[in-house]
Amino acid sequence: MKVYDPDFDRAVMCEQIVGLGNGNLEGVRSNIKRKRLSSEVGLNSDFKNLKRVTVSGGGEWDHDRRISKSCFPVGLRGLNNLGNTCFMNSVLQALLHAPPFRNYFLSGRHNKDSCRKASNDRFCLSCDIEVIFSAVFSGDRAPYSPAQFLYSWWRLSENLACYEQQDAHEFFMSVLDRIHEKEGKTRNTSKDNPAGDCHCVVHRAFSGLLRSDVTCTTCGFTSTTYDPCVDISLDLNTNIDHTLHIASNKAQKSTDTGISTLTSCLDLFTRPEKLGSDQKLFCQNCQERHESVKQMSIRRLPLVLCLHVKRFEHSLARKASRKIDRHLQFPFSLDMTPYVSSSIVRKRFGNRIFAFEGDESDISTNFEVFAVITHSGMLESGHYVTYLRLNEQWYKCDDAWITEVEDEIVRSSQIYLVFYVQKPNEHKSGEDSGCHLLSGSGESYKSIAGCC
Repeated sequence: MKVYDPDFDRAVMCEQIVGLGNGNLEGVRSNIKRKRLSSEVGLNSDFKNLKRVTVSGGGEWDHDRRISKSCFPVGLRGLNNLGNTCFMNSVLQALLHAPPFRNYFLSGRHNKDSCRKASNDRFCLSCDIEVIFSAVFSGDRAPYSPAQFLYSWWRLSENLACYEQQDAHEFFMSVLDRIHEKEGKTRNTSKDNPAGDCHCVVHRAFSGLLRSDVTCTTCGFTSTTYDPCVDISLDLNTNIDHTLHIASNKAQKSTDTGISTLTSCLDLFTRPEKLGSDQKLFCQNCQERHESVKQMSIRRLPLVLCLHVKRFEHSLARKASRKIDRHLQFPFSLDMTPYVSSSIVRKRFGNRIFAFEGDESDISTNFEVFAVITHSGMLESGHYVTYLRLNEQWYKCDDAWITEVEDEIVRSSQIYLVFYVQKPNEHKSGEDSGCHLLSGSGESYKSIAGCC
């Protein structure tokens, strides 16, 4: 649902009010003159009804058979669509409930006042998202308008400053990049960080490490490289060559029957891939270019695992792009053991390697899903919705609307982004895995549950 939001117009016009100068926002200003959508959504009736959610004493509102209950967990609050901004709302809902990310901002570790003083930047996504966290977890049930956040993102990504629909994955990556740029400046000092590693909230929550092994088919020499990542993009393609694919019987069966699963996508991501003759790489041992086999694996798992399903593909023959509408089954609990580097390398050498360099057996490879972003519609247009799993219950976040849904609804949805959180090892904690989440530094992340 789209609504005309006066707060958003005030945020956009703030530049002129406080005298920030002309800037380069002609494209933004032209879009400010958009149509008032009161006739489309019934502003005088529907939007006023949304405000009634704040009624105290356990009240509830019912509109178009969608019910918002005051007994929902704290932190469930709808986000108003400000004009084709469902891509933003869906990503924000996932970030708001990512345990390490959530606890960082709710604990006040990002000080907005000191951030403003220490930097000359007038637009800070970290400051704006902290405001959203405070508003969403305040207990207020009225749909919230992330107007200032959208405007700040526009100013920091002016090439995307428009009312057109954007890709949720690209927006997710853009937001993490901007927060990393700002948080990294204040936390990665040479005195506190001699190794040069980034300790910003983005990397502490989402950062993992991918391993790439390229083996020369002539001499067998293997070259290994490592690349950091904050997400893993998975191909959704069943037309694959199985000549080099050593998969489990279960994965082969799911492919043969035409059923795509998230685990089969991970199998595809980590299977050996023979590089073509036009991709010959230089072998350090042979000192010549030879054909080779490449295999990916996960060297270090993140606290929050974001898996991106590639549903949009481009055909060079047709010179057009299309969306892949194929259904993808995904587990609520995911064991990443088969996809970590230690397992992949041992399997490659027939388990002859008993010790793996840097093998961290105390790091959990078990993950639990907490958010799913789905896309419905066509490539050029569609709608994003987020499903959140809180206290074993799924909730559908469709812009301003929050509703309870059954597991089957989520399983049948067309997932685009799925977020898992790492569970602690059982030998380290006998408590519920959803209660305490440990960071790499041993910090305890406690989930927030209960009713306002």
